[in-house]
Amino acid sequence: MNVIKNLFSPKKRSRTISLLIVIIAYAILQIMSSTHNISRLLMSLLVPVCAYITAAIGLNLNVGFSGELNLGQAGFMSIGAFTSVIIAGIFNANGIEGIPVLIVCIICGSIMAALIGWLISVPVLKLQGDYLAIVTLAFGQIIMSLINNLYVGLDANGLHFAFVTNNMTLAEGGRMLISGPMGATGVRTVSTLTAGAVLVIIALLIAYNLIDSKSGRAITAARDNRIAAESIGISISKTKTLAFVVSASLGGAAGALYALNYSSFVAAKFDFNSSILLLVYVVLGGLGNMSGTIISTALLVVLPEMLRFLQSYRMLIYAIVLIAIMLISNNETLKTKAEQFRNKLGASKRKGAE
Repeated sequence: MNVIKNLFSPKKRSRTISLLIVIIAYAILQIMSSTHNISRLLMSLLVPVCAYITAAIGLNLNVGFSGELNLGQAGFMSIGAFTSVIIAGIFNANGIEGIPVLIVCIICGSIMAALIGWLISVPVLKLQGDYLAIVTLAFGQIIMSLINNLYVGLDANGLHFAFVTNNMTLAEGGRMLISGPMGATGVRTVSTLTAGAVLVIIALLIAYNLIDSKSGRAITAARDNRIAAESIGISISKTKTLAFVVSASLGGAAGALYALNYSSFVAAKFDFNSSILLLVYVVLGGLGNMSGTIISTALLVVLPEMLRFLQSYRMLIYAIVLIAIMLISNNETLKTKAEQFRNKLGASKRKGAE
């Protein structure tokens, strides 16, 4: 009983609710899948939903928690995605397949995205507001452009790289891993719903542990009052960099999961539109609200595909739903009533305990 009370204490309630949402949703989907009560369309969207949720959780750390407007999250996803393609190609060439490959690819994609995030954070995080948003948006476009001109091949002699023009000559049995504008081809898919659910849970644990840590409190202080934070010895650059790097790392992990769910994909999949969509997921779910981010991301990824039968009207309905969610989520009257309901519920629980 004490364990349950501790899990739902004010400090840990948000963490517990977020984890329960993921666990319950996973259990329901597994039951539906085992009983064949889930459509093929929805089944194909489960891994991408997990990938986008992971990336959105990372972005929420940056936008909702740190207060920095980052529009380059799709760029970090692309770094993780194409890194995982190269790593998976090396493993597959040596006869290694399955979940171990996926785990290593997610780790490598996460590390590479975190490294790139740390390198660009030095000049980028000196900016604020709209300027930061424009620079991070440009970063995403630069990454996409670079990958569109990158050629990577693998044969018995190892990896071969070329840029702009494919002038490689691969030995017999070699194959292209990344083919410039054609993107990644011949990827062996290993991503699963279980792996996606585990990744989302890990992302939530990383996010909440950072928020509740000493570093997290420093990030919050820097966000709320920069001058006051500096006056008590908090390094603004370090706090911003930490949130930015963790966000980039989760974006890279999400990209690796996404990439190994498809046999082929192109860099244009991670263009600025994807970054804007990720920001939409975070804003509609609530800045700093991980549970809301999970729900809004899952809903908004699935909804356009579920409305595809309406053809030309589906995006109109999608836009109306976005507007309705935004209006409802920012309705002060509904927020007040919800708060009153929570207070009454809490009071009734205290009376029952007495």
